[in-house]
Amino acid sequence: MTYLLALDQGTSSSRSIVFDTRGRVVAQAQQELPQIYPRPGWVEHDPMEIWRTQLATARQALAQAGLAARDIRALGITNQRETTVLWQRQTGRPLHHAIVWQDRRAEPACAELRAQGHAAAIQAKTGLLVDAYFSATKLQWLLDHIPGARAQAERGELAFGTVDSWLIWQLTGGRRHVTDVSNASRTMLFNVHSNQWDDELLQLMNIPRSLLPEVLPSASDFGHTDAAILGQPVAIGGVAGDQQAALFGQACFCAGMAKNTYGTGCFMLMHTGDQFQTSRNGLITTSAAQPSSTPAYALEGSVFVGGAVVQWLRDGLHAIRASSEVQQLAQSVPDSGGVMLVPAFTGLGAPYWQPDARGTITGLTRGSTLAHIARAALESIAYQSAALLSAMSRDAVAAGGAPVSELRVDGGACVNDLLMQFQADLLGIPVVRPAVVETTALGAAYLAGLTSGVYAGEDELSALWQAERRFVPTLARDQAQALMARWEHAVAQTVLPTKDG
Repeated sequence: MTYLLALDQGTSSSRSIVFDTRGRVVAQAQQELPQIYPRPGWVEHDPMEIWRTQLATARQALAQAGLAARDIRALGITNQRETTVLWQRQTGRPLHHAIVWQDRRAEPACAELRAQGHAAAIQAKTGLLVDAYFSATKLQWLLDHIPGARAQAERGELAFGTVDSWLIWQLTGGRRHVTDVSNASRTMLFNVHSNQWDDELLQLMNIPRSLLPEVLPSASDFGHTDAAILGQPVAIGGVAGDQQAALFGQACFCAGMAKNTYGTGCFMLMHTGDQFQTSRNGLITTSAAQPSSTPAYALEGSVFVGGAVVQWLRDGLHAIRASSEVQQLAQSVPDSGGVMLVPAFTGLGAPYWQPDARGTITGLTRGSTLAHIARAALESIAYQSAALLSAMSRDAVAAGGAPVSELRVDGGACVNDLLMQFQADLLGIPVVRPAVVETTALGAAYLAGLTSGVYAGEDELSALWQAERRFVPTLARDQAQALMARWEHAVAQTVLPTKDG
């Protein structure tokens, strides 16, 4: 039993990875997850497809590694966060498609909460800004729009969960309805000071408490899989939302350490230790993965459209046939030729929080080509991330700390050398890519390893982390600042004028 299995259920795919105890990838399997777009701004997943694809990849990864369930010491789960599932306790069947974190249908409910003056109190308890991004108003929408759902919920017949809870329910045959603190902290219903569901917030949102899962530390006994799932029971020993899992997998255990994950969106987290810190610069405070009952926090900024802009180049503009072609197309020109692309397809996240913003391409000339647009699309990922790090460093300094001195990176797009070098140039600090870039899954595996006794503690995990490449800034700071000023000017043009102008 010298292996760990990580289930990594993401927005665009379900993956499973087998790691050895040194944190090295032994085998992995991946299946794409179909996206459902019922209306503009709405994004859904089929919960049964989430389960089917996740289970299939787990079995594929074990088969590829030539391993059986008895060889797995424990499994960990990491997941797309905020995505909201509502199901029947008796049958385990979902009442509706899952409402994905990107979905904006609950914005009117959030606007009402802000108008009623609840935003400050909600942020003080949860660390979150009131936004449709989080789970509470998605759940509220489901209860209000599915016929009979609220009555069933009040009778205790329904269960709510983020994707981790849904997977654990399925894995354990409905025996465990649980989540971890990192996922609970993304619901807008969880008090991150007390690590408890907050009765006042539940009352404000009109959400019955009986819907909610039990909350455990991120390294805990979450139950065992049914024997029929993988061949024999396997302990579920670690759970964390994908971004907190990546922070953990990057061995960012100390205050001031930061990572950025380049996935469908981009997510930058800076560990703040056991100190809850409220951002003055448009970031949110979240619970970090907690191996024990000791609180741990992070500041976070979220870019809604990161790597997804490359998918748009492929599927929307048909500029490329495969996502892997984007670097070659972008490198066919020396720069973006003055083109700026702001991919505000579903509004802008931190540090702007402009839900009504829409995507723009500016700076076009007669000489602009698809290559310039492709380069601008790639660079937009770095620009948005640079705006986040700037906000994060200002918060760190305001709290008496130092600016972030190094950024650890992971996620699919971090393998793009052009993007990583441009990121370092904009930031003016080293960007460090680890030897194992699957840090989200690795974080879940590490948490499971702590619970099952594979690892003694965080010091052992820190010693396992290794850099593969450091990207050092080569651009003069005044040039980088001029580029960021042009970016901010482009962002200002994405906000649609109101009726009053």
